[in-house]
Amino acid sequence: MARIRKDDIVKLVSGTHKGKTGKVVAVLPKKDAVLIEGVGVGSRKVKPSQLNPRGGVKDIHVPTPLSKVALVVDEKAATSSRVGYRKNDDGKTVRVARQLKNKEIK
Repeated sequence: MARIRKDDIVKLVSGTHKGKTGKVVAVLPKKDAVLIEGVGVGSRKVKPSQLNPRGGVKDIHVPTPLSKVALVVDEKAATSSRVGYRKNDDGKTVRVARQLKNKEIK
């Protein structure tokens, strides 16, 4: 079970884009990777077709491994945290931020 979900704000912990933050566009559980808005954008050549008669170059998202990403808990302070799970009083399983003494995440 991936601890990062779609629409989460994440911070890159390592790699060439270290320190950048962005919104998760998609989670790829089989590849253990995520697509992040504005980070890891590559280009792909597109053949001419009826819809696009000239062809050209198209921007695509390149997957980023989950191990290089940390969840941003507080956007103003830009603090990131590891994510854990805990049972609520209702019996529901909720995500918690480990660095903020198990504070519940939306």
